[in-house]
Amino acid sequence: MAEPTTTAAWEPVPRSRTFELVLARIEEQILAGNLRVGDRLPPERELVELLGVSRAAVREALRVLEAQGVLRSRVGTGPASGSVISAMPSEGLTQFLRLHMALANFPLPDVVEARATLERSSARLAAERATDDDLARMDEPLRRMDDTGLSREEFNDCDTAFHVAIAEAGGNRLMADMTVAVRSAVRTALLTAFHKLDDWEAVSARLRAEHHAVYDAIALRDTERAGDLVEAHIRGFHQHIGHLRG
Repeated sequence: MAEPTTTAAWEPVPRSRTFELVLARIEEQILAGNLRVGDRLPPERELVELLGVSRAAVREALRVLEAQGVLRSRVGTGPASGSVISAMPSEGLTQFLRLHMALANFPLPDVVEARATLERSSARLAAERATDDDLARMDEPLRRMDDTGLSREEFNDCDTAFHVAIAEAGGNRLMADMTVAVRSAVRTALLTAFHKLDDWEAVSARLRAEHHAVYDAIALRDTERAGDLVEAHIRGFHQHIGHLRG
């Protein structure tokens, strides 16, 4: 593996907001390529000396990184012990994004625009790359949604599963994780909107038809149509519930 071309020195940090600045120093090392997955951080005592901070500040920073999935602790005294840089699992990333979205309270138009852009790209990729197994995973929630006796909660869960299956079929892990996070973050809002609809039967029938059209476009490898349909599907539904609120 080639040596990193950029370096970042371990430098003492200012005293204010110390643990956050310790986090920033560690992040600098990761971004510079000096720390990679599987590498160990210097021991706590060494970090205290390198950064000129208290052990409490170092420990707090390490706890935050562990909670984020960036670090894992290995007990013992050998070369494999200590705090080791780990690849953040998909579940950790999606949870982080989901909570961030929930707490940031983004305006609905921003969320709709992000969803439409993301899922348009995912649908196009799925039309190019979906395997028979991918199509089967999309078809399962699609068929369940065809049951008119499905509760609105169950419909919402199947709706989410369908869109996630499209993102996963596209083969782009980051886009799939972001789709899962966004869908999870808006799940409650969508379900609330479903329950407020007086014309649920008509709306759910339209959503079913739109889902089937997206699926058919993906199965036929029609990238442009798949992207156009899923974007129109997302924008159209949010426009409908926005009109109801107005």
